[in-house]
Amino acid sequence: MSDYRPRPRAFRLDDSGIAYDDRPTAQPPRAEVRTETAPIPDRAPEPLDEAEREIEAAQASGMAKRWRPTLATLVWTGLGGLISLGIGLWVDNLVTALWAKAQGFGWLGLGFAALLVAGVLGLGLREFSALMRQRRIAELHADLAQAHARDDRDLARAAVGRLMALYAARPQAARALAEVSRSRGEIIDGRDLVEIAERALVKPLDALARAEVAAAAKRVSLVTALSPRAALDVVFVAAQVVRLTRRIAEIYGGRPGFLGFLKLARSISAHLVITGGMAVGDTVLQGLVGHGIAAKLSSRMGEGVLNGLLTARVGVSAMAVCRPAPFHAVKAPGVNDVAPFLFGGGKA
Repeated sequence: MSDYRPRPRAFRLDDSGIAYDDRPTAQPPRAEVRTETAPIPDRAPEPLDEAEREIEAAQASGMAKRWRPTLATLVWTGLGGLISLGIGLWVDNLVTALWAKAQGFGWLGLGFAALLVAGVLGLGLREFSALMRQRRIAELHADLAQAHARDDRDLARAAVGRLMALYAARPQAARALAEVSRSRGEIIDGRDLVEIAERALVKPLDALARAEVAAAAKRVSLVTALSPRAALDVVFVAAQVVRLTRRIAEIYGGRPGFLGFLKLARSISAHLVITGGMAVGDTVLQGLVGHGIAAKLSSRMGEGVLNGLLTARVGVSAMAVCRPAPFHAVKAPGVNDVAPFLFGGGKA
């Protein structure tokens, strides 16, 4: 049976012979389709690798922890307070004596006292600023590591923005900053953004830090081999380690003062202990075996090689702790990478 459908015709609206049916046209029934969207479960964050956990543990050990009074704290606080009061009383008596001697001497002593107070306040503010800067770098390192492990785009963009602000005042980083800024608006994956920022901003600084470690290890090994006194070796090695640590921190954006250096040294020591301490690993053992003949010919030469290896080991730990970004796109250096000349495998 065919379904008859009337053909369309033309008509005038004022034609009286046309009847209008203003009833609503029946609509064909529509099938009701229900779509239920299952909730997408949150991606479980991937755990950090072992090396990154070691670095974060070392950085956390150097940060300011919750203050808990101990007997030693009470002793040092009381002693420091008494010494401060004694110095203040001595300055007051000195200025009073100068004022009694002559009014000009009194004003001069008062001026020197004001300079002393201003200098102490300035040093205190600089130390506090250095501690806060070092803390921000450690927190930035942890955030970049978490953003890379979780592939978190929002956290990666925020952390990369802080990394760009850290090096915004360096003219030599202008091109890298422009590249990272462009990628920050185009890259979707947080893991890729972190790696791009690491290659562009941090990798050039790694080369400078490795050069500092190599130079320090070479100086220590040479001076130790030629020094006639063991006491001079100890003083020189300690001075080189201090200089190397401060220099690496400055390369990566830190400006450690006295207190900042103490906390940084604490973090580096913790990293050395966590990763095996000063114990000689397989690579270092190979170097020592390779230098066995030289050590037999000259004990001072063997001591120079050993001190150079230990200096390089401290430098590698300082790079890991001071670096504002974790090692992901760039391979973490080892002692053999920063000081190959100690193993006879190449030049620095």
